[in-house]
Amino acid sequence: MSGHSHGHGHGGCGCEGEHEPAERGLEFGLYRKIDLDKVQCLNESREGDGKLVFKPWEQRTDRDKFVESDADEELLFNIPFTGSVKLKGIIISGEDDCSHPAEIRLYKNITQMSFDDTGREPEQAFRLNRDPAAELEYPTKVTRFSNVNHLSIHISKNFGAENTRIYYIGLRGEYSEAHRHEVTICNYEAAANPADHKVEAIVPQTSYIS
Repeated sequence: MSGHSHGHGHGGCGCEGEHEPAERGLEFGLYRKIDLDKVQCLNESREGDGKLVFKPWEQRTDRDKFVESDADEELLFNIPFTGSVKLKGIIISGEDDCSHPAEIRLYKNITQMSFDDTGREPEQAFRLNRDPAAELEYPTKVTRFSNVNHLSIHISKNFGAENTRIYYIGLRGEYSEAHRHEVTICNYEAAANPADHKVEAIVPQTSYIS
């Protein structure tokens, strides 16, 4: 494991020069588009705690609300959105110890995903660094995360502790209302941007940040 070897690990987050905190808060506002009543977190030690880690940007370092795994280090979040999302980045923050997630795997549009489904190839996977201050963003391959109605996040391992603890999951991206009637569908189709439908050449391998 690479620990803090990558370039984002310096104090104060080098990204802040590009994005003012208020602007970043807006960009990480997808938590408001989650259908929280239907969020599932498998292997959480206390029922309902998995929903608590989706918070406003200004609460990202709060320690009062968190989720902890139960039987082992794994957690699996099933996150339905109220519309369609283009996911551009994710932040995952935990404790500055071995309970912090070390690897995540992202899947899209698999409703009611279970641990039995985690053997399939994810849309993308990341090796994480410890990030108690919620500073490190992991950018997604946007071409793989367009038209996301449901996101599953599999925490496959941590840094060696018996259980995993998470304080904050931040999601950055764009949101479109769910289509409710034909007029809306026609309007969206008429306004579709052809550039959104271009498929870039993607090397068939999992991408890691290390």
